[in-house]
Amino acid sequence: MNEHIAVVEDDPNIRNIVSAFLKKEGYEVTLLSSAEEGMKLWKDTPPDMWVLDIMLPGMNGYDFCKEIRDYSDVPIIIISAKDEEIDKILGLELGGDDYLTKPFSPRELVARVKRLFKRAQNNISTKDKQDVVQVDELHIHKNDRRILWNGKEQDVTTKEFTMLLLFAENANRAFSREELLVKVWGEDYFGSDRAVDDLVKRIRKKFPELQLETVWGYGYRLRNEEDSK
Repeated sequence: MNEHIAVVEDDPNIRNIVSAFLKKEGYEVTLLSSAEEGMKLWKDTPPDMWVLDIMLPGMNGYDFCKEIRDYSDVPIIIISAKDEEIDKILGLELGGDDYLTKPFSPRELVARVKRLFKRAQNNISTKDKQDVVQVDELHIHKNDRRILWNGKEQDVTTKEFTMLLLFAENANRAFSREELLVKVWGEDYFGSDRAVDDLVKRIRKKFPELQLETVWGYGYRLRNEEDSK
């Protein structure tokens, strides 16, 4: 099955041009003119990637991006006429994976779409020798990407899984925010380390008893009491 891309853009000319180039590459494309339409699609048949304009009627793209990112790590490419650095940083901090300034080349957009899908696929592939990693009551099944807490399976996003696995495989080791950005988001991530704090906050909300500690002024570590004895 071909990857499904949702394009949320209120300019019909841009929508049609982007759609033509993406379909030529074999992608399934859904065209939407508002974030509200995007919310409905997300609930009914969520796509594999979003191409999202910022200046939209009704809910703006920033708010929609944040809504998606609170529950999913699906790749998001932001397109906007705003070319100030602060706008790019805000879009990436809210969860965008890439940012293109209008006017842009449709071929460049296609290249970035391919790169993000490739990165997502690399994140999913498992190269580790051992299948299960355990820290106290946390059990991570790497090959089928499942997480159990106190024997019950928990729903997690891709980045939550990646960060938990990193901590579990390196229990009691402190990671700086910069290290976590590289290992979880990738070396080409452009944005502040606030994304790390937001992800840790989401993990703590799902696993309130997990000993995921703050190393003040540095970063975070997962405490394993068995290894500490």
